[in-house]
Amino acid sequence: MNIELFPLISFVVITTFTPGPNNISSASMGVTYGYRKTVTFLLGIASGFFVVMICCAYLSSTILEIIPASEKYLRWVGALYIVWLAIGILRSSNSFTDTKEAPKAFIKGFILQLFNPKVAVYGLTIFSTFLASISNQINTLTVFAIILALTAFAATSTWALCGSVIKSKLKNESFRKRINQLLSLLLIYTAVDLSGIISPL
Repeated sequence: MNIELFPLISFVVITTFTPGPNNISSASMGVTYGYRKTVTFLLGIASGFFVVMICCAYLSSTILEIIPASEKYLRWVGALYIVWLAIGILRSSNSFTDTKEAPKAFIKGFILQLFNPKVAVYGLTIFSTFLASISNQINTLTVFAIILALTAFAATSTWALCGSVIKSKLKNESFRKRINQLLSLLLIYTAVDLSGIISPL
């Protein structure tokens, strides 16, 4: 097994902890509901992330060869979903009184992964480059998928905790709304970036 761990770890940490749909939405949930009531959403993200990583692990070497045009459509579907998520954050209330939201939060976090092209591209990149030398070792690939999902959980938890701390210090409702607006704008920026509408010079 020939894996360059330092480049892999650097890529995983930088990519996972930087702003993106998962982290921004987790921060928003933390602001709105507090960390404890956001855990269900975070578990949904981690579970969906694991499923996507497993798929990427097994398909990384063939999926783009079989359907080369799929990446473009995946990006558009993901971008539209992220915009929908941003609108939801923008319209969300700043109180949490219904504990029945927990199952929906799990499903919302899970589905976010399935339509998040950043996660798919991230997984395909890792398994087709950093871990290409073990592409035939199913058990080892599964372990790496679990590790990546746990890393994602750690990242979203960090952002949700930051949001929760902000929540505990905010008393002004209009200020809380401005934070939601900022998070929504960050999500929309992410959607535009992922869609490929704006190409780098």
